[in-house]
Amino acid sequence: MTETYVAYAATQQLMKECTRHADYTIPQALEKNEEIPRDETGAHLGVSESWWFKELGLAPTFINWAQVTFIHMYLMQVRFRMFPTTHAPVWIQHLTNHAFYAAEDRLVVWHKIHANSLRQKYLKDIFSQWRAVLLSYDEGIMKGDAVLATAIWRNLFAGREDVDFEKLAQIVGYMRRELRRLDLASDDEVADGRWTFSGGPEQEQNVVRLQSRSTATDASRL
Repeated sequence: MTETYVAYAATQQLMKECTRHADYTIPQALEKNEEIPRDETGAHLGVSESWWFKELGLAPTFINWAQVTFIHMYLMQVRFRMFPTTHAPVWIQHLTNHAFYAAEDRLVVWHKIHANSLRQKYLKDIFSQWRAVLLSYDEGIMKGDAVLATAIWRNLFAGREDVDFEKLAQIVGYMRRELRRLDLASDDEVADGRWTFSGGPEQEQNVVRLQSRSTATDASRL
């Protein structure tokens, strides 16, 4: 019982850390009778200064917020799997629950979706996406950066053809970097609920621009 209470409180804080990276607002939602802008697919459009939107060319929409949040949730979940086997499932479940509480709250506050049936439809859709994210990112972590990049391209960018591959590589580097940090952290450092991700994918810019040794060797043979 004590573990459940500790996990609930800590994952509530960790979930805030996972959601902040793609935070957005919709000013029109705060005004009476104002129409919320939409993109070409009909999704509500917000405003954000986040790197994930401004630099990647993604629209500040609910679905994109969810996908960026899922990346950070995934990183946390991988670390939770290192907890004792009797504790890990409790932490994973509480983190997942908090994610969908946050998603439902966002639908009400910023998207003015007050009908429970419609909110549940959105939540069911993103839960399906979350399950797909877990499988594809696990495969990418195990099989290599190319597979991980493909999973990010498919989930975050919805398979768009106009993706900036350098930015995609930065996200791969960021995920690898943060997994390494989490791996080196003690259980107590993570379980106190105060863990924060270090910087963002933009910090990987110089790294991904470096020419690999294998590429340089191959070029010298031409």
